[in-house]
Amino acid sequence: MHPKLILILAGSLAALPAMSQQVPESSATQPQVKVNVLNVCAPSAEEQKEIAAALARIPKQPLFGPDFEISHGRSTLTDAQSIVQQSMVQQSMVQPALQPGQDAEVSGEPSVARYVRIRREFAGQTTFSSVQYSFSDDGQNMIETLVLHVRDPKDKDLIQVSMEDSASAISSPGSMVAANTPASRVRLERFGKSSIALARCAGSENGPPPDQSAYEPLFHNASEVLADYRTLLGVRRTVPAELAQIPGATPAARAKTHSAKPAEEKK
Repeated sequence: MHPKLILILAGSLAALPAMSQQVPESSATQPQVKVNVLNVCAPSAEEQKEIAAALARIPKQPLFGPDFEISHGRSTLTDAQSIVQQSMVQQSMVQPALQPGQDAEVSGEPSVARYVRIRREFAGQTTFSSVQYSFSDDGQNMIETLVLHVRDPKDKDLIQVSMEDSASAISSPGSMVAANTPASRVRLERFGKSSIALARCAGSENGPPPDQSAYEPLFHNASEVLADYRTLLGVRRTVPAELAQIPGATPAARAKTHSAKPAEEKK
């Protein structure tokens, strides 16, 4: 064989490994990414039925077991955490999250939130195994959250039901828990499925708030559950008493605020 031809063949064979490395991987080997987007402003008719069914399962006059937990404390929030919390309270979860410098005041000092948690166990073989109430106050916003945990998630296709309300223009935690602030958010965590949520949605700079009149029965039912469990768990008595035991009991940021209008009702 001619020497030049041998050199050409050798060069071609040497290039084969390099060429094979440049071949892109098959799309079949690429992991698939699935993104679930929650339409919290306008859930579908089927999702509304699931929310209504879950709320209807919550016992109005439950029998609690002897076990319980009451705790209080304080948590230091970073600027980023404070911004996220403020954006959630203002129901801007339907819009891009606030970033520093975009309608958000970022101070050099971290925000401090005081909190109280109350937990009770349900007695007997009920749908739910336990209920937990939490109250958080960072000096700017106060948030109440009620979470009920399902006893057998696989059987019910449901893990937990949570309700939340918030306010930023109430003078004290005692006034907040006594005001029966209506629920502004309901969320279902489902077993093996994506979550379902319904939330009060504010308008944007480009348009008015969406029409959510069709969901008023769901908000009403969730608000009734919150009101019932404030009484059942002794929230009106326990929350102010527990917060009073935390050093720095009165946030200075709310010293000049006297209105009792919830944040979600602001125009």
